[in-house]
Amino acid sequence: GRRDSMAVRAAGGRAAALLSGVAHRGSAPGLAGCWTGRIGAKRHLLSDEVVRLQEFQQRKLAVTHQIYGDRAHYFKKLDDKIKRNDLILKDELKLLLHLCQTPEHVEVAKKAIYRYHEENRNVAFGEFRFGPLFVRLCYELGLEDTAAELVRDKALKGFFSDSTSFNIVMDMMFMKGYYETALEVLMNMRKQGVHFNKDTFTLAFAVCYKLNSPESYRICTALLEESHVKGNLIPRIAYCFAVALALRQEDIENAKSVYSRIMNTDSKICLNLKVLILLKSGAEADLLALLTSSFVQDTLRFVKKPEFSQEVISVVQEGMGGSRPQMETALSRLQLAGQVTEPSLDHMLCHTPHSKRKPAALLDQRKTSRRTFRPLQSALLSE
Repeated sequence: GRRDSMAVRAAGGRAAALLSGVAHRGSAPGLAGCWTGRIGAKRHLLSDEVVRLQEFQQRKLAVTHQIYGDRAHYFKKLDDKIKRNDLILKDELKLLLHLCQTPEHVEVAKKAIYRYHEENRNVAFGEFRFGPLFVRLCYELGLEDTAAELVRDKALKGFFSDSTSFNIVMDMMFMKGYYETALEVLMNMRKQGVHFNKDTFTLAFAVCYKLNSPESYRICTALLEESHVKGNLIPRIAYCFAVALALRQEDIENAKSVYSRIMNTDSKICLNLKVLILLKSGAEADLLALLTSSFVQDTLRFVKKPEFSQEVISVVQEGMGGSRPQMETALSRLQLAGQVTEPSLDHMLCHTPHSKRKPAALLDQRKTSRRTFRPLQSALLSE
């Protein structure tokens, strides 16, 4: 009804206002030991199913075998067309992007993209999307700055019209630790009206969590509020990043509120977050009950054992272990049962999901036309 639409606009307005600025790195006291990742370890959050790098490389190899003549000659020909300000055709741009092997090639491709978009900005591109193709190329060649530059360029508005392009760029930035730039990409994605999917929310909350500043926390909270009003699908891992950020910012009530939205809390990350929430809430009895009930005897080999991060257990010990004999006993039993593990909570959060696609999926694609029964060579250029 009208009230719901007003709530959506209000929540959207708050999120938009916060996304109009870029957060800066900050810190908050408390629980610092739980958020440390291994030095130099950068993790990406998108599965191979989304990035599809191997599939893209296979297509590039197949296209290379298809072309006649020298690759350098083809790039020279395209570069001359651009200099003459000639039209760049859709199939020419497709082929060009599949032939790029070096940063120099990508510079030619960039000029071709600008020329192509100049002529086609008001034309629907049909089922083919160039955005994911270009950002996968940048992913392959390690040109994350180039990808971020183009998706944020106002002159190319509409060229990157899909969430996948922006998500892959944010993932590249996250992997390299460029969290401020990732947030800028998110901001531009919103300005361009590109739909936020479940991967976008995961990346957005992960970036805010890594920045850990009051501003990034406000952005995360506003996006959560807006998504809740709109009924967006938020993955469990995205909620976990939001809970972790609330804990880092010492907002325990909000951490509890966000945690309560998680439909299925049967995971190692949720268990460890629950421990921290109970600890910071002062719910000693509930925390002791949770730790005691989590103990599983070694004799029960086929029973799934709840596991706790050593860093989380250390925080509990510092907080109340020494003065609580029952707590010390519960923690010691978990240690002896092998239920206290090395990975930090940060390491658990920044975990790359496994792909659900079969490796041979590309080989199973249709290779002949159903109408003419002739080989589908153009299928190698399909998105």
